[in-house]
Amino acid sequence: SSCALAACFLVLVTTSLAITFFFLFRPRSPTIHVSAIQIPSFSFRNGTVSFTFAQYAVVRNPNRAAFSHYDSSLQLIYAGKQLGFIYIPAGEIDGGRTKNMGVKFSVESFDISAAPLKSGTMEVESRMKVKGRVSVLKFFTHHVEAAAGCSVGVSAGDGSVIGLRC
Repeated sequence: SSCALAACFLVLVTTSLAITFFFLFRPRSPTIHVSAIQIPSFSFRNGTVSFTFAQYAVVRNPNRAAFSHYDSSLQLIYAGKQLGFIYIPAGEIDGGRTKNMGVKFSVESFDISAAPLKSGTMEVESRMKVKGRVSVLKFFTHHVEAAAGCSVGVSAGDGSVIGLRC
């Protein structure tokens, strides 16, 4: 009976430790906050538009362990059509830290008549995904993913950013 009592005690202690570690070291997805969007160069000729798109974001790792990100990307969409796509280089964010990410790419010329303009403003959509993994106690690896989507109002006349909604 003392062996059974000791075994029950060990099972209870092991279960309590596992639950405690799960709540303390539970992997959480990172958070993305888009801090700025810029259009450094803009050209509008004969109903076609081409520009350079720059997005700056802050990615925060809420976990205690480092977050290794890979296969992350930024996609730019206008009227349901993909205008641009770029991969974000792989990297690592230490536990409880934030990392600034900046992405800049050129968008090839496209026909602006694909969607009607609202008072001279074209609306593009930016979708940023950050994928990666977090190691818990250096034994367990969990895949986590975060996404941020923004609607950006761009003046069709001069390319200035009129509005940003994320």
